[in-house]
Amino acid sequence: MPTTVRSFSKINLGLALGPARADGFHGLTTLYQTLETHDLVTVEARPAAATRITLTSDDRRVPTDARNTAWKAAELTLSASGVAADVAIHIEKRLPIQGGMGAGSANAVAAAVGLEIELQKHGISPLSGPKRLEIAARIGSDVPLFLIGGAVLGVGRGEEVYPMPDFAPVHCVVALPEIGVSTPQAFRDWDALRPAGDREPGAGKGETASAPALTGDSPSDRLEELSRSLAAALCEPHSSGVFTLGGGLAVKSGSLANSFAGVNSPLLALVRTGIENDFEEVVFPKYPFLGEIKRILAASDFPEQAALYASLSGSGSAVFGLYETASAAEAAMARLEERGIRSLLTNTLPRESYWRSMMV
Repeated sequence: MPTTVRSFSKINLGLALGPARADGFHGLTTLYQTLETHDLVTVEARPAAATRITLTSDDRRVPTDARNTAWKAAELTLSASGVAADVAIHIEKRLPIQGGMGAGSANAVAAAVGLEIELQKHGISPLSGPKRLEIAARIGSDVPLFLIGGAVLGVGRGEEVYPMPDFAPVHCVVALPEIGVSTPQAFRDWDALRPAGDREPGAGKGETASAPALTGDSPSDRLEELSRSLAAALCEPHSSGVFTLGGGLAVKSGSLANSFAGVNSPLLALVRTGIENDFEEVVFPKYPFLGEIKRILAASDFPEQAALYASLSGSGSAVFGLYETASAAEAAMARLEERGIRSLLTNTLPRESYWRSMMV
């Protein structure tokens, strides 16, 4: 019987962009948070004389060749395992493409997890955790986070990941406008706002000098500011005890409705630091409708319906809001529907639940 894996999604709770590096990537700091909403990835594999990978999907926009992250994950996993196999992968799409929710990256991890389970049926040992992370980082910057789940600190270019104390689940409304935002173009637009001096030596070779910066803070300052915010919100006494001394997860209990009861919620503490997504600075002027969606989700004029936090996810185009109550989340969806904007209602997904519910 094939192995089916839930390929969960993510949002970014704050995202600070650093200067362009000599290798062409940008340094960044972000707090990833996984969500319950997901694709389904089904894998069937058996050892063979030579490797053959076939990939299908119910969405014609999904590449079905080596361009697909799931295909790449299968290739690299087989190579690292030292085996050849006949592999069939099917992706049932429920998440947006180019939506900023990490769908393609999560598909890669789901395919790798499913493939390893299939190979174990034939006596082939699984890879080590460090090797999986190494493979994930080769595929994409936001792939490794899906090997951890829950609240995950991302630094470097986003591929260097660390598990953080988890938040209790909260309601999340994700707006899914019919807009595709190119992440490489968003980075180029970001660079265009910064002076050439804000780039690391060797970065941007062959490019014309950038226009003067339109903001006061340098990119390096932004990374440091978000890092301090995360440390202040997640390393205070209120977050102690989320992890046990033995390193096991001890997710705090409580219903969604009372997740934010009390003034010591680490998520509220993080929001109060004023975390932002730097991509909004370049994406919203180019796509004003996305900025309007954020205002609809925030609902600052209706305190009882207001989002605890609303933001662009990654470089977009998905925009999300986090809500204390189900009624506030449903009201946000109704406001979006009035404007003809498609949305979905989900919950944030802590690490223990992430792994417990991954297999179908």
